[in-house]
Amino acid sequence: MAYELYYWPTIQGRGEFVRLALEAAGASYTDVARLPKSKGGGFEKLAKKLGSKQLVPPPLSPPFLVNGKTVVSHTANILMYLGARHGLAPASEAGKLWANSLELTVTDFVLEIHNTHHPLGGALYYEDQKKEALRYAKNFWQIRAAKYFGYFERVLTENKSKGNFLIGAKLSYPDLSLFQVIEGLRYAYPDNMKRLEKKYPRCIALRDHVAGLPKIAAYLASDRRLPFNQGGIFRYYKELDKKW
Repeated sequence: MAYELYYWPTIQGRGEFVRLALEAAGASYTDVARLPKSKGGGFEKLAKKLGSKQLVPPPLSPPFLVNGKTVVSHTANILMYLGARHGLAPASEAGKLWANSLELTVTDFVLEIHNTHHPLGGALYYEDQKKEALRYAKNFWQIRAAKYFGYFERVLTENKSKGNFLIGAKLSYPDLSLFQVIEGLRYAYPDNMKRLEKKYPRCIALRDHVAGLPKIAAYLASDRRLPFNQGGIFRYYKELDKKW
C-alpha cells in the first residue's frame, strides 16, 4: 500500500522534509493535495481528511502521513516512523534517539528561520512586521545561524565513520533535513549564505553528497520537487539579506 502524504499543495514547507525521506527510500507515496480533483486529490481532499472524525489519532495540521490505519503527524515524528521502516535511521534504540534528537534540532532551526520574516506570527503579513523582522534577522545572522551550523559541523567532525554523514557511515533522515535547510537558506539568503558557508565545509559537503544521490538527484530534477516560493518557510526579502 502506498503512503498518503497530506500537505499544502503549493509550497515545499515542512512537508518537503517528509518528501525527501520518501524519495530517498524509493517508497511509493501519493502527495494527495497535489493530485487533481479528478483523481481524488486537491486542497478540498486535504481539508476534508483533516476534519474527518475517522482520522485517528487526529492531527492538528499538515503534514501528516497515512499508511493504512496508521496516522502519523508532525514532521520529526513522521521521519522517525519512516526512518525505522526504510533504513534511514540506526537500528539500535540509542541510534534512533540520536537521529530524532538531530531532527528536533533541525525543527528548532527551521522555526527560527521562519521567524526571520514572521517574528510576530504567521497570521500577520510580512509587511505588518517588517521592523521586527529586521531585528530578528539581524540576531539570526549575527548569532543563531552560526550556533546551529557550528553544532552540525561539530557532529559531522566527531563522526569518525567512513563517509560524511551525521550518524555512522550511511545516510539517515537528518542528513536529508540538513540538506533541505541549506537549500532553503541559499534561496532565502543567498548573500549571507555565501559568507557563512566557507566556515562550515563539512555541512556543505554533506549537502553536495545528498544532492548527488541518484534518487534525490532524480527527484530534484522532476516536477515533483516544487520550487521555493514566497509562501513557504524560506522566503527571499532583499532587505533582510544584507551584511549585518
